[in-house]
Amino acid sequence: MEKSTPESGALPDDWCLRHFDHLSPDLAATMPDTMARMRELCPVARSEEHDGFWVVSTYEDVLGVAQNWEVYSSAHGLGVSKAPTVVRNLPVQADPPDQRIFKRLINPFFTPAAVAPWERPTRELVTRLIDDFIEDGGCEFMDAFARPLPSLTFFDLALNAPADDLEKVAYLASKSSVPDDPEARECWLGLYQWIKDFTRARRGGPEHGDVVDAVLNARIDGRPITEDEIIGTVQLLILGGLETTAGALGLMVARFCAEPEIPALLRARPELIPSAIQELLRLEPSFVSVGRTAMRDADLGGRQVKKGDKVLIHWASANRDAGEFTDPDRFELDRERNRHLSFGAGPHRCAGSNLARLNLRVALEELLRRLDDIRLRDGAKIEYHRGLTRSPLSLPITFTPGPRLGPS
Repeated sequence: MEKSTPESGALPDDWCLRHFDHLSPDLAATMPDTMARMRELCPVARSEEHDGFWVVSTYEDVLGVAQNWEVYSSAHGLGVSKAPTVVRNLPVQADPPDQRIFKRLINPFFTPAAVAPWERPTRELVTRLIDDFIEDGGCEFMDAFARPLPSLTFFDLALNAPADDLEKVAYLASKSSVPDDPEARECWLGLYQWIKDFTRARRGGPEHGDVVDAVLNARIDGRPITEDEIIGTVQLLILGGLETTAGALGLMVARFCAEPEIPALLRARPELIPSAIQELLRLEPSFVSVGRTAMRDADLGGRQVKKGDKVLIHWASANRDAGEFTDPDRFELDRERNRHLSFGAGPHRCAGSNLARLNLRVALEELLRRLDDIRLRDGAKIEYHRGLTRSPLSLPITFTPGPRLGPS
């Protein structure tokens, strides 16, 4: 297939009109330019790939589909291609009223008040991670910081899970998120088995008063929660807690390398970091798209969607729609409003957004305080994870070496 055009960086018009593929590495590499062309050329496009599906790219249409769960259901899978899952991810693979029951189970553990006590241990972990590489003047950022931080904090603070299992679970979660990965089926089975063993062990041990205990002890419409419902709920927590925050950190630091005026501003005025995180999430979300299934015939942006059709809504594209955001490709801290969709929208909006923002804020505060002159290593080229999430596969950076803060 013809590759991206050098003039715009977007993939060819025929690809946009008929062959859009959310699993394409070419899309991951050219996403902002290609999705800009999608909004201009075909805001609601019909792709022939993966047995056919619709692609929705404008803010208004994406928000409309996300909020209209009665027509566009999540209960039939989050992708538009065949995926080798084992159990449903709950609550996102359910519609109201069932969805609300499962979401009420986990929501109390991720409110701003619930996650606030995690700031101190998170900052201690951030300090230790930075100490491990700060004297070297360089690191592979994804492996040294972006992936370990959310994984370790989530395993320790949210799940009270054994840290020795973290590397294995993170690998299973990452591989299973790409439907056409040769290891996807095996990794879904592995993740299912790990959660099954973990939750059974927790049943026989002391209670921690955490979200896992709440799920284990839940009653659904008056009956005990089933084992597969337990596994599906914990599975979603893992998938949401590990991959997306790591990707967001990587994408933010990649932008710091490309636009050094941003970290310079935030070092001078660290009180702006929370607002900067919102704008950086808008520009470079790690959760880029999700699938829905049409439950009846419907008009969508002037196109006729049929019952049973798969519909892919593209959060990342909506976030750069000029109809909603002025000068959408620029980093602007003083936007009058920033209703980005990086945590989703509608009943399935991300329950862990408060924890993600806490991790991102603490991470950026310490990284910017301690690392000066952050650059992409000479000759390095960023390649991206493909699929419903997007993140740098690796991010080799250099910086001015600095001192450790903890014991040598």
